[in-house]
Amino acid sequence: MPSLKDLKNRIKSVKSTQKITKAMKMVAASKLRRAREQAEAARPYSVAMERMLESLASSMAEGSGPKLMVGTGSTSTQLIIVATADRGLCGAFNSSIVRAVRRRVRELEAQGATVKLMCIGRKGYEQLQLEFSKNIISRTELMKARYISYSDAESAAQEVMQRFEAGEFDTCHIVYNQFKSVISQVVTFQQLIPFQLPEKGIAPAQHEPPAVYEYEPEEADILADLLPRNLGVQIYRALMENAASFYGSQMTAMDNATRNAGDMIKKLNLKYNRTRQAAITKELIEIISGAEAV
Repeated sequence: MPSLKDLKNRIKSVKSTQKITKAMKMVAASKLRRAREQAEAARPYSVAMERMLESLASSMAEGSGPKLMVGTGSTSTQLIIVATADRGLCGAFNSSIVRAVRRRVRELEAQGATVKLMCIGRKGYEQLQLEFSKNIISRTELMKARYISYSDAESAAQEVMQRFEAGEFDTCHIVYNQFKSVISQVVTFQQLIPFQLPEKGIAPAQHEPPAVYEYEPEEADILADLLPRNLGVQIYRALMENAASFYGSQMTAMDNATRNAGDMIKKLNLKYNRTRQAAITKELIEIISGAEAV
Protein backbone atom coordinates (compact mmCIF):
# COMPACT_ATOMS: atom_id res chain seq x y z
CA MET A 1 0.00 0.00 0.00
CA PRO A 2 1.49 3.41 -0.95
CA SER A 3 2.48 5.72 1.85
CA LEU A 4 1.06 9.21 2.39
CA LYS A 5 4.25 10.72 1.00
CA ASP A 6 4.00 8.62 -2.17
CA LEU A 7 0.36 9.64 -2.69
CA LYS A 8 1.20 13.29 -2.11
CA ASN A 9 4.00 13.14 -4.69
CA ARG A 10 1.69 11.39 -7.15
CA ILE A 11 -0.98 14.08 -6.75
CA LYS A 12 1.64 16.79 -7.28
CA SER A 13 2.90 15.03 -10.42
CA VAL A 14 -0.59 14.66 -11.92
CA LYS A 15 -1.37 18.31 -11.20
CA SER A 16 1.79 19.33 -13.07
CA THR A 17 0.74 17.15 -16.00
CA GLN A 18 -2.72 18.71 -15.95
CA LYS A 19 -1.22 22.19 -16.19
CA ILE A 20 0.82 21.12 -19.24
CA THR A 21 -2.13 19.51 -21.05
CA LYS A 22 -4.32 22.54 -20.32
CA ALA A 23 -1.67 24.88 -21.73
CA MET A 24 -1.26 22.69 -24.82
CA LYS A 25 -5.02 22.73 -25.35
CA MET A 26 -5.05 26.53 -25.27
CA VAL A 27 -2.11 26.75 -27.70
CA ALA A 28 -3.77 24.29 -30.09
CA ALA A 29 -7.04 26.24 -29.91
CA SER A 30 -5.29 29.49 -30.80
CA LYS A 31 -3.45 27.89 -33.74
CA LEU A 32 -6.58 26.07 -34.90
CA ARG A 33 -8.34 29.32 -35.68
CA ARG A 34 -5.74 30.45 -38.20
CA ALA A 35 -5.25 26.95 -39.64
CA ARG A 36 -9.00 26.59 -40.12
CA GLU A 37 -9.24 29.96 -41.87
CA GLN A 38 -6.38 28.98 -44.19
CA ALA A 39 -7.98 25.62 -44.99
CA GLU A 40 -11.34 27.22 -45.75
CA ALA A 41 -9.66 29.90 -47.88
CA ALA A 42 -7.78 27.26 -49.92
CA ARG A 43 -10.90 25.25 -50.80
CA PRO A 44 -12.62 27.65 -53.27
CA TYR A 45 -9.41 28.22 -55.25
CA SER A 46 -8.60 24.50 -55.55
CA VAL A 47 -12.22 23.67 -56.51
CA ALA A 48 -12.25 26.46 -59.12
CA MET A 49 -8.96 25.19 -60.54
CA GLU A 50 -10.36 21.66 -60.86
CA ARG A 51 -13.53 22.91 -62.59
CA MET A 52 -11.49 24.96 -65.03
CA LEU A 53 -9.38 21.94 -65.89
CA GLU A 54 -12.49 19.77 -66.24
CA SER A 55 -13.98 22.30 -68.63
CA LEU A 56 -10.82 22.40 -70.72
CA ALA A 57 -10.39 18.63 -70.74
CA SER A 58 -14.03 17.98 -71.72
CA SER A 59 -13.58 20.01 -74.92
CA MET A 60 -10.67 17.82 -76.07
CA ALA A 61 -10.81 14.51 -77.86
CA GLU A 62 -10.78 11.45 -75.60
CA GLY A 63 -7.27 10.13 -74.96
CA SER A 64 -5.56 13.31 -76.13
CA GLY A 65 -3.87 15.92 -74.00
CA PRO A 66 -0.80 16.34 -71.77
CA LYS A 67 0.68 13.34 -70.02
CA LEU A 68 -0.43 14.68 -66.62
CA MET A 69 -4.04 14.33 -67.79
CA VAL A 70 -4.03 11.13 -69.86
CA GLY A 71 -1.42 9.29 -67.78
CA THR A 72 1.05 6.69 -68.99
CA GLY A 73 -1.54 4.06 -69.86
CA SER A 74 -0.44 1.88 -66.96
CA THR A 75 -1.04 1.61 -63.21
CA SER A 76 1.77 -0.81 -62.40
CA THR A 77 3.76 1.69 -60.31
CA GLN A 78 1.86 3.93 -57.91
CA LEU A 79 3.08 6.78 -55.73
CA ILE A 80 1.27 7.67 -52.49
CA ILE A 81 2.06 11.01 -50.83
CA VAL A 82 1.50 10.46 -47.09
CA ALA A 83 0.78 13.76 -45.33
CA THR A 84 1.00 13.56 -41.53
CA ALA A 85 2.33 15.78 -38.74
CA ASP A 86 5.81 16.15 -37.30
CA ARG A 87 4.50 15.93 -33.73
CA GLY A 88 2.28 13.62 -31.72
CA LEU A 89 -0.04 14.15 -28.73
CA CYS A 90 -2.92 14.55 -31.19
CA GLY A 91 -5.08 11.50 -30.63
CA ALA A 92 -5.61 9.24 -33.65
CA PHE A 93 -4.67 11.92 -36.21
CA ASN A 94 -1.43 10.29 -37.42
CA SER A 95 -2.33 6.66 -36.75
CA SER A 96 -5.59 6.86 -38.76
CA ILE A 97 -3.68 8.03 -41.86
CA VAL A 98 -0.96 5.41 -41.40
CA ARG A 99 -3.54 2.61 -40.99
CA ALA A 100 -5.27 3.67 -44.22
CA VAL A 101 -1.94 3.77 -46.08
CA ARG A 102 -0.91 0.34 -44.82
CA ARG A 103 -4.23 -1.10 -45.94
CA ARG A 104 -3.95 0.52 -49.38
CA VAL A 105 -0.34 -0.61 -49.88
CA ARG A 106 -1.21 -4.21 -49.05
CA GLU A 107 -4.18 -4.13 -51.44
CA LEU A 108 -2.11 -2.73 -54.31
CA GLU A 109 0.78 -5.13 -53.75
CA ALA A 110 -1.69 -8.03 -53.68
CA GLN A 111 -2.82 -6.88 -57.14
CA GLY A 112 0.79 -6.97 -58.37
CA ALA A 113 1.45 -3.22 -58.36
CA THR A 114 4.64 -1.55 -57.16
CA VAL A 115 3.97 1.08 -54.47
CA LYS A 116 6.25 3.98 -53.62
CA LEU A 117 5.73 6.27 -50.64
CA MET A 118 6.60 9.94 -50.29
CA CYS A 119 6.27 11.00 -46.63
CA ILE A 120 5.47 14.59 -45.71
CA GLY A 121 5.65 14.71 -41.91
CA ARG A 122 7.93 12.96 -39.44
CA LYS A 123 5.32 10.81 -37.67
CA GLY A 124 4.14 9.12 -40.85
CA TYR A 125 7.71 8.27 -41.81
CA GLU A 126 8.56 6.91 -38.36
CA GLN A 127 5.57 4.55 -38.36
CA LEU A 128 5.75 3.43 -41.98
CA GLN A 129 9.50 2.87 -42.20
CA LEU A 130 9.22 -0.01 -39.73
CA GLU A 131 7.25 -2.06 -42.29
CA PHE A 132 7.69 -0.31 -45.64
CA SER A 133 11.22 1.10 -45.50
CA LYS A 134 11.95 -0.18 -49.04
CA ASN A 135 8.87 1.61 -50.41
CA ILE A 136 9.78 5.07 -49.04
CA ILE A 137 11.58 7.17 -51.65
CA SER A 138 11.40 10.59 -49.98
CA ARG A 139 10.66 12.27 -46.66
CA THR A 140 10.04 15.90 -45.68
CA GLU A 141 9.42 17.67 -42.37
CA LEU A 142 7.20 20.74 -42.59
CA MET A 143 6.48 21.88 -39.04
CA LYS A 144 9.88 23.45 -38.39
CA ALA A 145 8.28 26.76 -39.34
CA ARG A 146 5.30 28.06 -37.40
CA TYR A 147 2.92 27.80 -40.34
CA ILE A 148 2.96 25.93 -43.63
CA SER A 149 3.46 28.10 -46.70
CA TYR A 150 2.65 27.56 -50.37
CA SER A 151 6.37 27.19 -51.10
CA ASP A 152 6.33 23.94 -49.08
CA ALA A 153 3.61 22.52 -51.32
CA GLU A 154 5.30 23.86 -54.43
CA SER A 155 8.61 22.17 -53.60
CA ALA A 156 6.75 18.86 -53.02
CA ALA A 157 4.91 19.30 -56.34
CA GLN A 158 8.19 19.96 -58.17
CA GLU A 159 9.69 16.76 -56.76
CA VAL A 160 6.61 14.79 -57.84
CA MET A 161 6.81 16.31 -61.35
CA GLN A 162 10.50 15.47 -61.68
CA ARG A 163 9.91 11.87 -60.65
CA PHE A 164 6.92 11.56 -62.99
CA GLU A 165 8.84 12.95 -65.95
CA ALA A 166 11.66 10.52 -65.14
CA GLY A 167 9.14 7.66 -65.40
CA GLU A 168 9.42 6.56 -61.76
CA PHE A 169 5.64 6.04 -61.34
CA ASP A 170 2.38 5.94 -63.32
CA THR A 171 -0.22 7.28 -60.89
CA CYS A 172 -0.05 9.49 -57.81
CA HIS A 173 -2.42 9.91 -54.87
CA ILE A 174 -2.17 12.03 -51.74
CA VAL A 175 -3.67 10.93 -48.43
CA TYR A 176 -4.52 13.41 -45.68
CA ASN A 177 -7.16 14.20 -43.05
CA GLN A 178 -9.90 16.42 -44.38
CA PHE A 179 -11.09 18.87 -41.73
CA LYS A 180 -14.80 18.62 -40.95
CA SER A 181 -14.95 19.92 -37.39
CA VAL A 182 -12.86 19.99 -34.22
CA ILE A 183 -13.91 16.43 -33.37
CA SER A 184 -14.27 15.07 -36.91
CA GLN A 185 -11.51 14.53 -39.48
CA VAL A 186 -11.89 12.20 -42.47
CA VAL A 187 -9.00 10.29 -44.03
CA THR A 188 -9.10 11.19 -47.74
CA PHE A 189 -7.30 9.74 -50.79
CA GLN A 190 -7.13 12.19 -53.69
CA GLN A 191 -5.81 11.31 -57.13
CA LEU A 192 -3.32 13.87 -58.45
CA ILE A 193 -1.79 12.15 -61.49
CA PRO A 194 -3.34 11.60 -63.95
CA PHE A 195 -5.87 14.40 -63.47
CA GLN A 196 -9.17 12.73 -62.57
CA LEU A 197 -12.06 13.76 -64.81
CA PRO A 198 -15.66 13.44 -63.57
CA GLU A 199 -17.41 10.26 -64.66
CA LYS A 200 -19.74 10.50 -67.59
CA GLY A 201 -23.37 10.93 -66.64
CA ILE A 202 -22.61 12.77 -63.40
CA ALA A 203 -23.93 16.31 -63.26
CA PRO A 204 -21.35 19.05 -62.64
CA ALA A 205 -20.95 20.23 -59.07
CA GLN A 206 -22.06 23.77 -59.84
CA HIS A 207 -25.46 22.55 -61.23
CA GLU A 208 -25.22 25.01 -64.10
CA PRO A 209 -24.96 24.41 -67.86
CA PRO A 210 -21.35 24.62 -69.01
CA ALA A 211 -20.41 27.90 -70.66
CA VAL A 212 -19.00 27.99 -74.17
CA TYR A 213 -15.54 29.55 -74.45
CA GLU A 214 -13.04 30.19 -77.17
CA TYR A 215 -9.51 29.57 -75.95
CA GLU A 216 -6.33 31.32 -76.96
CA PRO A 217 -3.90 29.58 -77.03
CA GLU A 218 -5.23 26.07 -77.67
CA GLU A 219 -6.70 23.93 -74.87
CA ALA A 220 -3.72 21.57 -74.90
CA ASP A 221 -1.29 24.44 -74.33
CA ILE A 222 -3.36 25.85 -71.47
CA LEU A 223 -3.65 22.42 -69.86
CA ALA A 224 0.10 21.86 -70.15
CA ASP A 225 0.63 25.07 -68.16
CA LEU A 226 -2.19 24.67 -65.62
CA LEU A 227 -1.82 20.99 -64.72
CA PRO A 228 1.58 21.42 -62.94
CA ARG A 229 0.16 24.44 -61.11
CA ASN A 230 -2.89 22.43 -60.12
CA LEU A 231 -0.58 19.83 -58.59
CA GLY A 232 0.88 22.43 -56.23
CA VAL A 233 -2.57 23.87 -55.44
CA GLN A 234 -4.05 20.48 -54.53
CA ILE A 235 -1.06 19.54 -52.35
CA TYR A 236 -1.28 22.93 -50.62
CA ARG A 237 -4.98 22.41 -49.94
CA ALA A 238 -4.26 18.94 -48.52
CA LEU A 239 -1.56 20.35 -46.22
CA MET A 240 -3.92 23.12 -45.04
CA GLU A 241 -6.67 20.58 -44.33
CA ASN A 242 -4.10 18.47 -42.48
CA ALA A 243 -2.90 21.40 -40.36
CA ALA A 244 -6.44 22.30 -39.29
CA SER A 245 -7.21 18.63 -38.56
CA PHE A 246 -3.99 18.28 -36.54
CA TYR A 247 -4.73 21.23 -34.25
CA GLY A 248 -8.37 20.19 -33.89
CA SER A 249 -7.34 16.65 -32.96
CA GLN A 250 -4.65 17.92 -30.60
CA MET A 251 -7.07 20.29 -28.88
CA THR A 252 -9.56 17.46 -28.38
CA ALA A 253 -6.85 15.08 -27.12
CA MET A 254 -5.46 17.62 -24.65
CA ASP A 255 -8.96 18.47 -23.42
CA ASN A 256 -9.59 14.76 -22.75
CA ALA A 257 -6.19 14.46 -21.04
CA THR A 258 -6.97 17.45 -18.81
CA ARG A 259 -10.31 15.94 -17.82
CA ASN A 260 -8.73 12.56 -17.12
CA ALA A 261 -6.05 14.20 -14.99
CA GLY A 262 -8.77 15.97 -12.98
CA ASP A 263 -10.56 12.65 -12.41
CA MET A 264 -7.29 11.02 -11.33
CA ILE A 265 -6.56 13.85 -8.90
CA LYS A 266 -9.98 13.37 -7.29
CA LYS A 267 -9.40 9.64 -6.89
CA LEU A 268 -5.90 10.16 -5.48
CA ASN A 269 -7.17 12.80 -3.04
CA LEU A 270 -9.87 10.40 -1.88
CA LYS A 271 -7.30 7.63 -1.45
CA TYR A 272 -4.94 10.01 0.36
CA ASN A 273 -7.67 11.09 2.81
CA ARG A 274 -8.72 7.48 3.49
CA THR A 275 -5.11 6.40 4.04
CA ARG A 276 -4.53 9.36 6.35
CA GLN A 277 -7.74 8.62 8.27
CA ALA A 278 -6.74 4.96 8.61
CA ALA A 279 -3.31 5.98 9.94
CA ILE A 280 -4.87 8.35 12.52
CA THR A 281 -7.36 5.69 13.61
CA LYS A 282 -4.54 3.16 14.00
CA GLU A 283 -2.54 5.57 16.17
CA LEU A 284 -5.56 6.28 18.37
CA ILE A 285 -6.20 2.57 18.81
CA GLU A 286 -2.56 2.05 19.80
CA ILE A 287 -2.72 4.92 22.32
CA ILE A 288 -5.98 3.68 23.83
CA SER A 289 -4.71 0.10 23.99
CA GLY A 290 -1.51 1.26 25.70
CA ALA A 291 -3.46 3.33 28.23
CA GLU A 292 -5.74 0.40 29.07
CA ALA A 293 -2.74 -1.88 29.50
CA VAL A 294 -1.28 0.53 32.09
